[in-house]
Amino acid sequence: MSVQGFEDLINGPLTTFVQLSNQIGGDVATQAALVLSAFQAEFQFIKYASEHSAPSDSEKQKLLLPTSTKIQEIQTLREKNRGSPFFNHLSAISESIPALGWVAVSPTPAPYVKESNDTGQFYTNRVLKEWKEKNKTHVEWARTWVQLLVDLQAYVKQHHTTGLVWAKAGTKPSGGPPPPPPPCGLPPMDDLCLAPSDPDATNRSALFAEINRGTDVTKSLKKVSPDMQTHKNPSMRASGPAPAVIGNSSGVSAPKPAVEKPPVFARDGKKWLVENQKNNTNLVVDGAEMNNVVYIFKCVNSTITVKNKINSIVMDSCKKSSVVFESLVSSAEFINCQSVQMQVLGKVPTITIDKTDGCQMYLSKDSLTTEIVTSKSSELNVMVPKADGDYSEYPIPEQFKTTIGPKGLNTVVIEASG
Repeated sequence: MSVQGFEDLINGPLTTFVQLSNQIGGDVATQAALVLSAFQAEFQFIKYASEHSAPSDSEKQKLLLPTSTKIQEIQTLREKNRGSPFFNHLSAISESIPALGWVAVSPTPAPYVKESNDTGQFYTNRVLKEWKEKNKTHVEWARTWVQLLVDLQAYVKQHHTTGLVWAKAGTKPSGGPPPPPPPCGLPPMDDLCLAPSDPDATNRSALFAEINRGTDVTKSLKKVSPDMQTHKNPSMRASGPAPAVIGNSSGVSAPKPAVEKPPVFARDGKKWLVENQKNNTNLVVDGAEMNNVVYIFKCVNSTITVKNKINSIVMDSCKKSSVVFESLVSSAEFINCQSVQMQVLGKVPTITIDKTDGCQMYLSKDSLTTEIVTSKSSELNVMVPKADGDYSEYPIPEQFKTTIGPKGLNTVVIEASG
């Protein structure tokens, strides 16, 4: 039943999703082909589990490698196509495809699928908003993907409530050299993302072996005599062992420093890319057109000025940076940022903030009708201009109170005191 249930997912909602993706074409169709391959790889893994008892950790690594490889390919496709007109589509799948990692989660795999689905819905909602009036195929595409993950959650809850079910009796897989560890697109299962030669994996395996001995684990312990007890011998406390020092002699290699990517300031068709800028306060986007988009990614201590009226601005994963712009046709978006600022000199219809801590928004007199949409964010302040040229500061609420009424839930804002 477990195998048949997963096969029904592939033949049902997944097939519909792939068909809709092919109708859209381009990067969306390419990514959908990878998604289909990922599901098929997981299907083979589930089928194997239904016929065999649980293998060793190294063998699990080999069995999970095809699925985890496809997950990484899906996420890499999104990163390589940030200028794609279907970037929101690619992001929706990239953010939620780790849901297939439920096979390595216990004891609550079904909630893990839901969390992945919720993460991707930030982008599926953007697809719905962007294409609602333009093309119903994109709307159906987004809804089908969300429903597919809802069906996957229901499947896991029904057949694998506390974790992937292995056959109680069966033929164990033949042994062999352990394969290289898969990319960590899947959540850790025991030491899934550690190489078999990793000292941590070896030590943890030894620890579990000791624990599995049960009460026999204490048989090898020596009895502590009174003259060996520190609470009865104060002099032993004063001359206790020196703290251990971790050095090169430990055999543990130091982590390699992260490789910094070169800064980017370029135009790619209708998209302006400002990436990996540090301590640069003189970045000016000049000559942009009304249908252009400015995408600011991983900038630190930098200021970007955008001249002319353009379509939208996206600031993604930036820290202590600012953006100043004239007017936007669509929206200004802040995603995964820390301590950022924006100032609009003309009009901005919508400001969207997601997973951001610290955002100061300086509005103009022409932007007082803007809509601000926030989620999973904190320390958000709106600066509203006054007649004398100064600003009034208003914090966006972070606390809410929810009560249950006759018609369901009722949520109100809790105003900060003081």
